[in-house]
Amino acid sequence: MNIGELAKRTGLSSSRIRFYERAGLLTAVDRRPNGYRTYPPQAALVLTLIATAQNAGFSLEEIRKLLPSDLERWHHDALLEALHRKVADIEALEARLAENKAQLVSLIADIEAKPDDIDCAANARRVLSRMVGAEAESQIKATDDATSMGKAKPRRQPRAG
Repeated sequence: MNIGELAKRTGLSSSRIRFYERAGLLTAVDRRPNGYRTYPPQAALVLTLIATAQNAGFSLEEIRKLLPSDLERWHHDALLEALHRKVADIEALEARLAENKAQLVSLIADIEAKPDDIDCAANARRVLSRMVGAEAESQIKATDDATSMGKAKPRRQPRAG
Protein backbone atom coordinates (compact mmCIF):
# COMPACT_ATOMS: atom_id res chain seq x y z
CA MET A 1 0.00 0.00 0.00
CA ASN A 2 1.15 3.57 -0.54
CA ILE A 3 1.73 6.16 2.16
CA GLY A 4 -1.62 7.89 1.59
CA GLU A 5 -3.57 4.69 2.16
CA LEU A 6 -1.45 3.88 5.23
CA ALA A 7 -2.09 7.36 6.59
CA LYS A 8 -5.86 6.87 6.17
CA ARG A 9 -5.76 3.45 7.88
CA THR A 10 -3.75 4.66 10.87
CA GLY A 11 -4.95 8.23 11.23
CA LEU A 12 -1.33 9.42 11.13
CA SER A 13 -0.06 12.04 8.75
CA SER A 14 2.27 11.08 5.90
CA SER A 15 5.00 13.20 7.46
CA ARG A 16 4.64 11.34 10.77
CA ILE A 17 4.92 8.00 8.96
CA ARG A 18 8.06 9.18 7.16
CA PHE A 19 9.43 10.42 10.52
CA TYR A 20 8.97 6.97 12.09
CA GLU A 21 10.67 5.44 9.06
CA ARG A 22 13.65 7.83 9.38
CA ALA A 23 13.80 7.06 13.11
CA GLY A 24 14.16 3.37 12.30
CA LEU A 25 10.87 2.32 13.86
CA LEU A 26 9.16 1.40 10.61
CA THR A 27 11.59 -0.84 8.76
CA ALA A 28 9.60 -2.96 6.28
CA VAL A 29 9.40 -0.31 3.55
CA ASP A 30 10.07 -0.93 -0.13
CA ARG A 31 10.69 1.64 -2.85
CA ARG A 32 9.19 1.47 -6.31
CA PRO A 33 11.33 2.42 -9.30
CA ASN A 34 9.66 5.85 -9.27
CA GLY A 35 10.82 6.38 -5.64
CA TYR A 36 7.40 5.98 -4.02
CA ARG A 37 7.25 4.04 -0.79
CA THR A 38 5.32 0.77 -0.58
CA TYR A 39 4.24 -0.53 2.81
CA PRO A 40 3.25 -4.07 3.79
CA PRO A 41 -0.10 -4.65 5.55
CA GLN A 42 1.65 -5.13 8.92
CA ALA A 43 2.94 -1.52 8.75
CA ALA A 44 -0.48 -0.30 9.91
CA LEU A 45 -0.22 -2.51 13.01
CA VAL A 46 3.35 -1.37 13.72
CA LEU A 47 2.35 2.30 13.41
CA THR A 48 -0.63 1.76 15.69
CA LEU A 49 1.65 0.13 18.28
CA ILE A 50 4.12 3.02 18.03
CA ALA A 51 1.40 5.67 18.41
CA THR A 52 -0.19 3.79 21.33
CA ALA A 53 3.17 3.44 23.07
CA GLN A 54 3.90 7.14 22.61
CA ASN A 55 0.48 8.04 24.03
CA ALA A 56 1.31 5.84 27.04
CA GLY A 57 4.46 7.88 27.63
CA PHE A 58 7.13 5.72 26.03
CA SER A 59 9.94 7.58 24.30
CA LEU A 60 10.94 6.70 20.76
CA GLU A 61 14.13 5.13 22.12
CA GLU A 62 12.14 2.95 24.52
CA ILE A 63 9.82 1.92 21.69
CA ARG A 64 12.79 1.13 19.45
CA LYS A 65 14.21 -1.22 22.10
CA LEU A 66 10.89 -3.00 22.63
CA LEU A 67 9.56 -3.26 19.10
CA PRO A 68 10.88 -6.37 17.38
CA SER A 69 11.87 -6.21 13.72
CA ASP A 70 9.45 -9.09 13.16
CA LEU A 71 6.18 -8.99 15.10
CA GLU A 72 6.49 -12.76 15.62
CA ARG A 73 9.53 -12.27 17.86
CA TRP A 74 8.27 -10.33 20.87
CA HIS A 75 10.53 -10.34 23.92
CA HIS A 76 7.79 -11.14 26.43
CA ASP A 77 9.81 -10.57 29.63
CA ALA A 78 11.38 -7.32 28.42
CA LEU A 79 7.99 -6.03 27.31
CA LEU A 80 6.38 -6.84 30.67
CA GLU A 81 9.28 -5.28 32.55
CA ALA A 82 9.02 -2.09 30.50
CA LEU A 83 5.26 -1.93 31.02
CA HIS A 84 5.62 -2.40 34.79
CA ARG A 85 8.31 0.32 34.87
CA LYS A 86 6.04 2.69 32.95
CA VAL A 87 3.17 2.03 35.37
CA ALA A 88 5.52 2.78 38.30
CA ASP A 89 6.63 6.01 36.57
CA ILE A 90 3.00 7.03 36.10
CA GLU A 91 2.20 6.27 39.75
CA ALA A 92 5.16 8.39 40.90
CA LEU A 93 3.99 11.22 38.64
CA GLU A 94 0.46 10.91 40.03
CA ALA A 95 1.83 11.17 43.59
CA ARG A 96 3.83 14.30 42.69
CA LEU A 97 0.81 15.82 40.98
CA ALA A 98 -1.41 15.06 43.99
CA GLU A 99 1.13 16.73 46.27
CA ASN A 100 1.34 19.77 43.97
CA LYS A 101 -2.46 19.97 43.85
CA ALA A 102 -2.73 19.80 47.64
CA GLN A 103 -0.19 22.63 47.96
CA LEU A 104 -2.06 24.78 45.46
CA VAL A 105 -5.44 24.13 47.09
CA SER A 106 -3.92 25.07 50.46
CA LEU A 107 -2.43 28.23 48.96
CA ILE A 108 -5.79 29.18 47.42
CA ALA A 109 -7.51 28.68 50.77
CA ASP A 110 -4.87 30.77 52.53
CA ILE A 111 -5.22 33.60 49.98
CA GLU A 112 -9.02 33.47 50.15
CA ALA A 113 -8.88 33.66 53.95
CA LYS A 114 -7.75 37.29 53.69
CA PRO A 115 -8.92 39.21 56.72
CA ASP A 116 -11.22 42.10 55.84
CA ASP A 117 -9.04 44.65 57.59
CA ILE A 118 -5.92 44.19 55.40
CA ASP A 119 -5.22 45.02 51.76
CA CYS A 120 -3.98 42.63 49.07
CA ALA A 121 -0.31 43.53 49.55
CA ALA A 122 -0.52 42.83 53.29
CA ASN A 123 -2.36 39.59 52.54
CA ALA A 124 0.39 38.59 50.12
CA ARG A 125 3.01 39.21 52.82
CA ARG A 126 0.92 37.19 55.29
CA VAL A 127 0.60 34.26 52.90
CA LEU A 128 4.26 34.36 51.86
CA SER A 129 5.47 34.48 55.46
CA ARG A 130 3.37 31.39 56.22
CA MET A 131 4.78 29.65 53.15
CA VAL A 132 8.35 30.51 54.08
CA GLY A 133 7.72 29.48 57.67
CA ALA A 134 6.18 26.18 56.63
CA GLU A 135 9.06 25.47 54.25
CA ALA A 136 11.63 26.33 56.89
CA GLU A 137 9.83 24.03 59.34
CA SER A 138 9.80 21.17 56.84
CA GLN A 139 13.52 21.67 56.14
CA ILE A 140 14.31 21.67 59.86
CA LYS A 141 12.18 18.53 60.36
CA ALA A 142 13.87 16.80 57.43
CA THR A 143 17.30 17.70 58.85
CA ASP A 144 16.27 16.50 62.32
CA ASP A 145 14.90 13.25 60.88
CA ALA A 146 18.08 12.62 58.91
CA THR A 147 20.24 13.41 61.92
CA SER A 148 18.29 11.18 64.28
CA MET A 149 18.32 8.32 61.76
CA GLY A 150 22.06 8.58 61.30
CA LYS A 151 23.02 8.75 64.95
CA ALA A 152 22.66 5.99 67.45
CA LYS A 153 22.62 6.73 71.15
CA PRO A 154 26.14 6.76 72.52
CA ARG A 155 27.03 3.70 74.56
CA ARG A 156 27.90 4.13 78.15
CA GLN A 157 31.41 3.13 78.93
CA PRO A 158 31.80 0.93 81.96
CA ARG A 159 33.42 2.68 84.89
CA ALA A 160 36.86 1.72 85.80
CA GLY A 161 36.96 0.95 89.38
